[in-house]
Amino acid sequence: MKKKIFLRSILGFPLGVAIGYFITIVVSLIWANGYYSPCVPELIEALGSEIHAVLLQTLLCGILGMGFAASSVIWDMENWGLVKQTGIYFSIASVMMMPVAYVMYWMEHSVKGVLCYFGIFISIFVVIWVVQYGIAKHSVKKLNETLSQKRDSHNT
Repeated sequence: MKKKIFLRSILGFPLGVAIGYFITIVVSLIWANGYYSPCVPELIEALGSEIHAVLLQTLLCGILGMGFAASSVIWDMENWGLVKQTGIYFSIASVMMMPVAYVMYWMEHSVKGVLCYFGIFISIFVVIWVVQYGIAKHSVKKLNETLSQKRDSHNT
């Protein structure tokens, strides 16, 4: 288990950086009026330069990637129920994401900003969870149908 967590976290760092970079491209396309905006202006101002802001954001995106990848082993815990897996994964994801989002100025630094960001985070989590659940349920259904057909053909 420790080896699996380690390997996933190592693979998660570059994936987190890539996802973070992709998000900056999408955000720039939508809100930057034809310019590339690597991070929010508040972060640049707080750190004193764009390069320092980009370096910090890259590092923290990589760490988020590591955390999400490493904690994905929770879904492999067959002796845990789905509610326990979901609750623990959500808790870990929240504890990782919220401080990083706050430090990176991805949310407004106010109670309202934190609550709004957390609401968006929950909404995205629920949508992804429902989609993943639907895919898994469909896969199990297909597998059961295949097994049933093989059993029926074997019995005849």
